[in-house]
Amino acid sequence: MRVLVVDDERGLVRALHRGLTAEGFAVDVAFDGATGLHLATENEYDAIVLDIMLPRRNGYDVVTDLRALGVWTPVLLLSAKDGEHDVADGLDVGADDYLTKPFSFVVLVARLRALVRRPAHARPAVLQVGDVVLDPATRVVTRAGEVVALTTRETALLEYLMRHADRVVGKVELRDHVWDGSGEDLNVVEVYVGYLRRKLGRDVVATVRGAGYRAAG
Repeated sequence: MRVLVVDDERGLVRALHRGLTAEGFAVDVAFDGATGLHLATENEYDAIVLDIMLPRRNGYDVVTDLRALGVWTPVLLLSAKDGEHDVADGLDVGADDYLTKPFSFVVLVARLRALVRRPAHARPAVLQVGDVVLDPATRVVTRAGEVVALTTRETALLEYLMRHADRVVGKVELRDHVWDGSGEDLNVVEVYVGYLRRKLGRDVVATVRGAGYRAAG
């Protein structure tokens, strides 16, 4: 298996190169995001180990660019940050797993092997309800072919509604999934539904009185 390791901690990179090679991996390395992005687009890898805090281009940007270019190689993000929102941000931009520094080398290898065992990566299916289309890979939203600019939270709310378009979704469920159950008042759901309606049209989200909301399109 061929792995790309992108991290600016040279001591860590040397240790990972040595350890992964001993485990039977073929390893390429890069010490900044721009070089890592170039290597990842020019070569075929089974997995990429990618630090978030990198010179020239951070890990979030690298993952975002890879997915936009149609490169679906599994990405394991590394970071010293362990907050739930840091993990969520990494997964939201298209990474497949997240490991907090310092980490166990044994765990890293196990995570890599698990990523490689997954079915071959393919571009996530585009979501469509009526004439509203959301591309989970690029986070681009269109209505009737026209791009509509949404914030990250608005996109997350719309995506959840579209993924569950076959049923009514309650406010509590939406808050817990879109806001990570972070204690937000339930009114925040109503506020953001209003934002979506203003940007996409009032018919995009239907209110089911006493029950919640449903993507209508």
